[in-house]
Amino acid sequence: MKDFSFKIPQDIIFGKGSLSRLPEVLKEANCKKVLLVSDHGLESVGVVAKVEKIITEAGLGYAQFLDLQPNPTIDNVNAALEVYKSSGAESIIALGGGGPMDVAKSVGLLATYGGKVTDYAGFGKVPGPVVPMIAIPTTAGTGSEETASSVITDSETHFKMAVISYYLIPGYALLDPELIMTVPAKIAAACGVDAFVHAEEAYVSKMANPFTDAMAEKAMELIGGNIRQFVASRDNEEAACNMMLGSTLAGIAFAWAKLGDVHAMSHPVSGFFGVAHGVANAILLPTIVEFNALADNGRYRKIYNYITNGKKADDSFVPQMLVDELKKLNAELGIPAKLSDVGVTEDKIPAMVADTMKSGNVLVNPRQTTPKDVEALYRSLL
Repeated sequence: MKDFSFKIPQDIIFGKGSLSRLPEVLKEANCKKVLLVSDHGLESVGVVAKVEKIITEAGLGYAQFLDLQPNPTIDNVNAALEVYKSSGAESIIALGGGGPMDVAKSVGLLATYGGKVTDYAGFGKVPGPVVPMIAIPTTAGTGSEETASSVITDSETHFKMAVISYYLIPGYALLDPELIMTVPAKIAAACGVDAFVHAEEAYVSKMANPFTDAMAEKAMELIGGNIRQFVASRDNEEAACNMMLGSTLAGIAFAWAKLGDVHAMSHPVSGFFGVAHGVANAILLPTIVEFNALADNGRYRKIYNYITNGKKADDSFVPQMLVDELKKLNAELGIPAKLSDVGVTEDKIPAMVADTMKSGNVLVNPRQTTPKDVEALYRSLL
């Protein structure tokens, strides 16, 4: 067994209605004035106002920043940082999916140490702890409330850079399944597959260890066993609880085991074409699983068992069965089969290949991957 390290430097509060416990979390974190980072979509359905009311009733001051894109940019971070500074905030609440959390992490970093986001791109460049952060996810997908990453797009180059440091893991994660029970089916599907990809890639990663395996396996069990029911009916309380917990466990798994070619290739798809991250991941997953089959050491059979609704593989199992099952799952959930279906065009392939190879996730993918491999994989999905 290879050497590894693992920790969860975070307080996690899980339960239906647990949003009501925000005041005690704010008190424990010694928050006096907070910046609430969210988006206009959550504002339009009343979630932002609900959180603002809780903050106000707790006797705390707050400012808000809602002007961000689904794939947040450097400009979004800089604008949010100005609000943080001008308001006198000293802590941050990230409310939403991956976008608000990515922005919140980068704002916390720059508010503490100054500079530009690009100064910290890559792994281990954050010098120490950042301002207190509380993460409140409203999707069962990104797992960003648990991760060490902030992914930000450079609008000029379309490159999605990742700032990676365990100092960026929010000190508190407040997981309330009620917050995901009203999302549209389309978003529930894309986010749900995204969460499954996190667990699957962590599970087959070259950096996987017994702790991340335990998290990833439980995540795949929860997500694979509930995603169809949850997408069909988001008010299914049991399915919602299982999806949210599965997403969180997957986030913990990949925070330590990293990911693979799916994420390395999906980031350029989002950067150049604005495709939602979860959708890009879902489209790429079956193709990358097929590519990685050559390196399978028996884990594909376990993954297959998690997504087949009770049907278990016998000794006749071959990796192509998992590929076919993933394609079937995407079709059932209404996810497009090809990158061309979501607007990806051939002319950007050289640039996307170059950006893919900049990702550290390529290095931990179970099968060694060359630029020619990446090009062929992209072309197979057009």
